[in-house]
Amino acid sequence: MDNHECELSVVLVAYNEESNGVELIRRIHEVLEGVDYEIVFVDDGSTDNTLKEVISVDHSRLKVIELQRNFGQSAALAAGIHHARGTHIVTMDADLQNDPDDILPMLHVARSGDWDLVAGIRKKRHDGFLLRKLPSLIANSLIRRSTGIKIKDYGCTLKVFKRELAQNLAIYGELHRFIPVLASFEGATITQMEVKHHPRTHGRSKYGLSRSFKVLSDVLLLIFFRKYLDRPMHLFGLIGLLLFLSGAAIQAYLLGLKLFGHDIWGRPVMILGFILLVLGIQFITTGVMAELLMRTYYESQNKKPYKVRKIHG
Repeated sequence: MDNHECELSVVLVAYNEESNGVELIRRIHEVLEGVDYEIVFVDDGSTDNTLKEVISVDHSRLKVIELQRNFGQSAALAAGIHHARGTHIVTMDADLQNDPDDILPMLHVARSGDWDLVAGIRKKRHDGFLLRKLPSLIANSLIRRSTGIKIKDYGCTLKVFKRELAQNLAIYGELHRFIPVLASFEGATITQMEVKHHPRTHGRSKYGLSRSFKVLSDVLLLIFFRKYLDRPMHLFGLIGLLLFLSGAAIQAYLLGLKLFGHDIWGRPVMILGFILLVLGIQFITTGVMAELLMRTYYESQNKKPYKVRKIHG
Protein backbone atom coordinates (compact mmCIF):
# COMPACT_ATOMS: atom_id res chain seq x y z
CA MET A 1 0.00 0.00 0.00
CA ASP A 2 1.42 3.42 -0.92
CA ASN A 3 1.65 6.42 1.36
CA HIS A 4 -0.86 8.75 -0.31
CA GLU A 5 -3.38 10.44 1.95
CA CYS A 6 -6.80 8.81 2.10
CA GLU A 7 -10.18 9.90 3.35
CA LEU A 8 -10.45 7.69 6.41
CA SER A 9 -8.21 5.44 8.52
CA VAL A 10 -9.80 2.82 10.75
CA VAL A 11 -7.39 1.91 13.56
CA LEU A 12 -8.02 -1.43 15.28
CA VAL A 13 -6.05 -2.60 18.33
CA ALA A 14 -6.08 -6.29 19.14
CA TYR A 15 -4.64 -8.53 21.82
CA ASN A 16 -5.70 -12.18 21.57
CA GLU A 17 -8.76 -11.57 19.41
CA GLU A 18 -8.66 -14.57 17.09
CA SER A 19 -12.01 -15.26 15.41
CA ASN A 20 -12.85 -11.56 15.77
CA GLY A 21 -10.25 -9.72 13.69
CA VAL A 22 -11.01 -11.23 10.28
CA GLU A 23 -14.77 -10.85 10.72
CA LEU A 24 -14.39 -7.23 11.77
CA ILE A 25 -12.23 -6.44 8.71
CA ARG A 26 -14.88 -8.00 6.46
CA ARG A 27 -17.68 -5.95 8.03
CA ILE A 28 -15.73 -2.70 7.83
CA HIS A 29 -15.08 -3.35 4.13
CA GLU A 30 -18.82 -3.85 3.55
CA VAL A 31 -19.75 -0.65 5.38
CA LEU A 32 -17.08 1.54 3.77
CA GLU A 33 -17.41 0.33 0.19
CA GLY A 34 -17.06 3.38 -2.04
CA VAL A 35 -15.05 5.33 0.56
CA ASP A 36 -11.31 6.00 0.17
CA TYR A 37 -10.23 4.28 3.38
CA GLU A 38 -7.61 2.07 4.97
CA ILE A 39 -7.60 -0.33 7.92
CA VAL A 40 -4.63 -0.13 10.28
CA PHE A 41 -4.70 -3.29 12.40
CA VAL A 42 -2.29 -3.28 15.35
CA ASP A 43 -1.46 -6.62 16.90
CA ASP A 44 -0.30 -5.90 20.45
CA GLY A 45 1.80 -9.02 20.98
CA SER A 46 -1.03 -11.55 20.75
CA THR A 47 -0.18 -15.06 21.92
CA ASP A 48 -2.99 -16.77 20.03
CA ASN A 49 -3.64 -16.93 16.26
CA THR A 50 -4.84 -13.31 15.88
CA LEU A 51 -1.82 -12.14 13.89
CA LYS A 52 -1.65 -15.24 11.71
CA GLU A 53 -5.34 -14.98 10.82
CA VAL A 54 -5.23 -11.25 10.00
CA ILE A 55 -2.08 -11.25 7.82
CA SER A 56 -3.62 -14.10 5.80
CA VAL A 57 -6.37 -11.72 4.65
CA ASP A 58 -5.90 -10.63 1.02
CA HIS A 59 -7.03 -7.03 1.35
CA SER A 60 -5.43 -4.13 -0.53
CA ARG A 61 -6.63 -1.60 2.06
CA LEU A 62 -5.27 -3.48 5.09
CA LYS A 63 -2.06 -2.60 6.91
CA VAL A 64 -1.05 -4.81 9.85
CA ILE A 65 1.32 -3.40 12.48
CA GLU A 66 3.00 -6.21 14.42
CA LEU A 67 4.42 -5.01 17.73
CA GLN A 68 7.40 -6.81 19.27
CA ARG A 69 5.53 -7.61 22.48
CA ASN A 70 2.42 -6.66 24.45
CA PHE A 71 2.85 -2.92 25.15
CA GLY A 72 -0.72 -2.24 26.27
CA GLN A 73 -3.71 -0.58 24.63
CA SER A 74 -2.42 2.99 24.87
CA ALA A 75 0.90 2.27 23.17
CA ALA A 76 -0.75 0.08 20.52
CA LEU A 77 -3.31 2.79 19.81
CA ALA A 78 -0.50 5.35 19.47
CA ALA A 79 1.25 3.03 16.98
CA GLY A 80 -1.88 2.71 14.85
CA ILE A 81 -2.53 6.45 14.85
CA HIS A 82 1.09 7.17 13.95
CA HIS A 83 0.86 4.94 10.85
CA ALA A 84 -2.58 6.22 9.76
CA ARG A 85 -2.87 8.31 6.56
CA GLY A 86 -6.52 9.34 6.68
CA THR A 87 -7.66 12.94 7.05
CA HIS A 88 -9.97 11.49 9.70
CA ILE A 89 -9.10 8.58 12.01
CA VAL A 90 -11.56 6.14 13.57
CA THR A 91 -10.51 4.04 16.56
CA MET A 92 -12.36 0.83 17.42
CA ASP A 93 -11.99 -2.24 19.60
CA ALA A 94 -11.29 -5.42 17.68
CA ASP A 95 -13.67 -7.55 19.76
CA LEU A 96 -16.75 -6.94 17.55
CA GLN A 97 -18.56 -5.08 20.33
CA ASN A 98 -18.27 -1.76 18.47
CA ASP A 99 -20.40 -1.67 15.33
CA PRO A 100 -18.85 -0.62 11.98
CA ASP A 101 -22.29 0.72 10.98
CA ASP A 102 -21.64 3.69 13.30
CA ILE A 103 -18.49 4.82 11.45
CA LEU A 104 -20.09 6.82 8.63
CA PRO A 105 -22.71 8.56 10.85
CA MET A 106 -19.94 9.62 13.23
CA LEU A 107 -17.81 10.82 10.33
CA HIS A 108 -20.78 12.84 9.04
CA VAL A 109 -21.20 14.49 12.45
CA ALA A 110 -17.49 15.30 12.59
CA ARG A 111 -17.51 16.91 9.16
CA SER A 112 -20.84 18.70 9.31
CA GLY A 113 -20.02 20.31 12.65
CA ASP A 114 -16.28 20.64 11.99
CA TRP A 115 -15.64 18.78 15.26
CA ASP A 116 -12.09 17.76 16.15
CA LEU A 117 -13.33 14.71 18.07
CA VAL A 118 -16.59 12.76 18.10
CA ALA A 119 -16.78 10.39 21.08
CA GLY A 120 -19.10 7.41 21.19
CA ILE A 121 -21.57 6.69 23.98
CA ARG A 122 -22.35 2.99 24.20
CA LYS A 123 -26.13 2.61 24.18
CA LYS A 124 -27.57 -0.44 25.97
CA ARG A 125 -24.21 -1.95 26.91
CA HIS A 126 -24.09 -5.73 26.63
CA ASP A 127 -21.53 -6.35 29.38
CA GLY A 128 -21.58 -7.92 32.81
CA PHE A 129 -22.40 -5.45 35.58
CA LEU A 130 -19.79 -6.40 38.19
CA LEU A 131 -16.71 -6.76 35.98
CA ARG A 132 -17.46 -4.23 33.23
CA LYS A 133 -20.32 -1.80 33.91
CA LEU A 134 -19.51 -1.09 37.56
CA PRO A 135 -15.79 -0.34 36.97
CA SER A 136 -16.82 1.85 34.03
CA LEU A 137 -19.34 3.80 36.13
CA ILE A 138 -16.75 4.39 38.85
CA ALA A 139 -14.06 5.40 36.37
CA ASN A 140 -16.35 7.75 34.43
CA SER A 141 -17.47 9.47 37.62
CA LEU A 142 -13.89 9.89 38.89
CA ILE A 143 -12.68 11.37 35.63
CA ARG A 144 -15.62 13.76 35.22
CA ARG A 145 -15.36 15.04 38.78
CA SER A 146 -11.60 15.50 38.76
CA THR A 147 -11.19 16.99 35.28
CA GLY A 148 -14.47 18.88 34.84
CA ILE A 149 -14.82 17.44 31.30
CA LYS A 150 -18.31 15.99 31.04
CA ILE A 151 -17.88 13.01 28.74
CA LYS A 152 -20.53 10.36 29.41
CA ASP A 153 -18.59 7.26 28.35
CA TYR A 154 -14.81 7.51 28.65
CA GLY A 155 -14.48 3.77 28.12
CA CYS A 156 -15.91 3.72 24.59
CA THR A 157 -13.04 3.19 22.15
CA LEU A 158 -15.17 4.12 19.13
CA LYS A 159 -14.15 7.68 18.28
CA VAL A 160 -13.57 9.83 15.20
CA PHE A 161 -10.70 12.33 15.16
CA LYS A 162 -9.21 14.80 12.80
CA ARG A 163 -5.79 13.35 12.03
CA GLU A 164 -3.85 16.41 13.19
CA LEU A 165 -5.48 16.12 16.62
CA ALA A 166 -5.04 12.35 16.94
CA GLN A 167 -1.36 12.48 16.02
CA ASN A 168 -0.67 15.29 18.50
CA LEU A 169 -2.06 13.39 21.49
CA ALA A 170 0.55 12.02 23.88
CA ILE A 171 -1.03 8.61 24.61
CA TYR A 172 1.31 6.90 27.07
CA GLY A 173 0.93 4.45 29.94
CA GLU A 174 -2.80 3.76 30.20
CA LEU A 175 -4.04 7.18 29.12
CA HIS A 176 -6.19 5.82 26.26
CA ARG A 177 -9.25 6.08 28.52
CA PHE A 178 -8.48 9.80 28.98
CA ILE A 179 -8.34 10.69 25.29
CA PRO A 180 -11.14 13.33 25.53
CA VAL A 181 -9.25 14.97 28.42
CA LEU A 182 -5.99 14.95 26.47
CA ALA A 183 -7.85 16.38 23.47
CA SER A 184 -9.30 19.17 25.59
CA PHE A 185 -5.76 20.05 26.70
CA GLU A 186 -5.01 20.60 22.99
CA GLY A 187 -8.00 22.95 22.68
CA ALA A 188 -10.04 20.45 20.65
CA THR A 189 -13.75 20.83 19.98
CA ILE A 190 -15.54 17.70 21.21
CA THR A 191 -19.03 16.29 20.79
CA GLN A 192 -20.68 12.97 21.65
CA MET A 193 -23.21 10.65 20.04
CA GLU A 194 -24.82 7.35 20.91
CA VAL A 195 -23.47 4.23 19.22
CA LYS A 196 -24.47 0.59 19.18
CA HIS A 197 -22.87 -2.01 21.40
CA HIS A 198 -22.90 -5.78 20.99
CA PRO A 199 -22.23 -8.67 23.37
CA ARG A 200 -18.85 -10.36 23.03
CA THR A 201 -19.20 -13.63 21.13
CA HIS A 202 -15.55 -14.77 20.96
CA GLY A 203 -12.67 -14.45 23.40
CA ARG A 204 -12.83 -12.82 26.80
CA SER A 205 -12.64 -9.32 28.24
CA LYS A 206 -9.31 -7.93 29.48
CA TYR A 207 -10.94 -5.54 31.95
CA GLY A 208 -12.14 -5.82 35.54
CA LEU A 209 -12.57 -4.02 38.83
CA SER A 210 -8.81 -3.42 39.10
CA ARG A 211 -9.14 -0.87 36.29
CA SER A 212 -11.00 1.49 38.62
CA PHE A 213 -8.08 1.58 41.04
CA LYS A 214 -5.65 2.36 38.21
CA VAL A 215 -7.85 5.29 37.27
CA LEU A 216 -7.12 6.93 40.63
CA SER A 217 -3.41 7.26 39.95
CA ASP A 218 -4.03 8.29 36.34
CA VAL A 219 -6.45 11.02 37.51
CA LEU A 220 -3.72 12.48 39.74
CA LEU A 221 -1.36 12.44 36.76
CA LEU A 222 -3.93 14.23 34.60
CA ILE A 223 -4.52 16.89 37.23
CA PHE A 224 -0.77 17.49 37.18
CA PHE A 225 -0.83 17.58 33.36
CA ARG A 226 -3.71 20.03 33.35
CA LYS A 227 -2.32 22.51 35.85
CA TYR A 228 1.41 22.04 36.16
CA LEU A 229 2.84 20.14 33.18
CA ASP A 230 4.69 23.12 31.74
CA ARG A 231 5.35 24.75 35.14
CA PRO A 232 6.03 21.99 37.72
CA MET A 233 7.95 24.47 39.88
CA HIS A 234 4.61 26.16 40.65
CA LEU A 235 3.48 22.95 42.38
CA PHE A 236 6.62 21.56 43.97
CA GLY A 237 8.13 24.98 44.65
CA LEU A 238 5.00 26.24 46.40
CA ILE A 239 4.74 23.14 48.61
CA GLY A 240 8.47 23.30 49.32
CA LEU A 241 8.33 26.99 50.18
CA LEU A 242 5.43 26.48 52.59
CA LEU A 243 7.21 23.59 54.31
CA PHE A 244 10.49 25.49 54.48
CA LEU A 245 8.86 28.60 55.94
CA SER A 246 6.95 26.51 58.49
CA GLY A 247 10.18 24.83 59.57
CA ALA A 248 12.00 28.16 59.68
CA ALA A 249 9.22 29.68 61.81
CA ILE A 250 9.46 26.81 64.29
CA GLN A 251 13.24 27.16 64.50
CA ALA A 252 12.94 30.93 64.98
CA TYR A 253 10.44 30.36 67.79
CA LEU A 254 12.81 27.91 69.48
CA LEU A 255 15.72 30.29 69.05
CA GLY A 256 13.67 32.97 70.81
CA LEU A 257 12.99 30.60 73.69
CA LYS A 258 16.69 29.82 73.97
CA LEU A 259 17.55 33.52 74.09
CA PHE A 260 15.24 33.86 77.08
CA GLY A 261 16.99 31.05 78.86
CA HIS A 262 14.71 28.11 78.10
CA ASP A 263 16.10 24.65 77.40
CA ILE A 264 14.99 23.69 73.87
CA TRP A 265 17.09 20.57 73.22
CA GLY A 266 15.19 17.33 72.69
CA ARG A 267 11.80 18.98 72.23
CA PRO A 268 9.60 17.21 69.61
CA VAL A 269 8.78 20.55 68.01
CA MET A 270 12.49 21.07 67.32
CA ILE A 271 12.62 17.76 65.44
CA LEU A 272 9.44 18.70 63.55
CA GLY A 273 10.94 22.03 62.51
CA PHE A 274 14.08 20.32 61.25
CA ILE A 275 12.02 17.78 59.25
CA LEU A 276 9.95 20.56 57.66
CA LEU A 277 13.10 22.42 56.66
CA VAL A 278 14.54 19.30 55.00
CA LEU A 279 11.24 18.46 53.24
CA GLY A 280 10.96 22.03 52.01
CA ILE A 281 14.43 21.90 50.49
CA GLN A 282 13.64 18.54 48.89
CA PHE A 283 10.40 19.77 47.30
CA ILE A 284 12.08 22.90 45.95
CA THR A 285 14.90 20.76 44.54
CA THR A 286 12.32 18.41 42.99
CA GLY A 287 10.61 21.40 41.36
CA VAL A 288 13.87 22.59 39.84
CA MET A 289 14.70 19.11 38.54
CA ALA A 290 11.18 18.71 37.13
CA GLU A 291 11.55 22.03 35.29
CA LEU A 292 14.80 20.80 33.74
CA LEU A 293 13.20 17.46 32.82
CA MET A 294 10.23 19.19 31.20
CA ARG A 295 12.55 21.36 29.13
CA THR A 296 14.45 18.25 28.08
CA TYR A 297 11.16 16.51 27.27
CA TYR A 298 9.93 19.31 25.05
CA GLU A 299 13.27 19.77 23.30
CA SER A 300 14.23 16.12 22.87
CA GLN A 301 13.44 13.81 19.98
CA ASN A 302 9.95 12.40 19.77
CA LYS A 303 10.46 8.83 21.02
CA LYS A 304 7.63 6.30 20.73
CA PRO A 305 6.28 4.14 23.59
CA TYR A 306 6.29 1.02 21.39
CA LYS A 307 8.51 -0.94 19.02
CA VAL A 308 7.29 -2.30 15.69
CA ARG A 309 8.56 -5.72 14.69
CA LYS A 310 7.15 -5.69 11.18
CA ILE A 311 4.56 -4.00 8.97
CA HIS A 312 2.50 -6.35 6.80
CA GLY A 313 0.65 -5.08 3.75
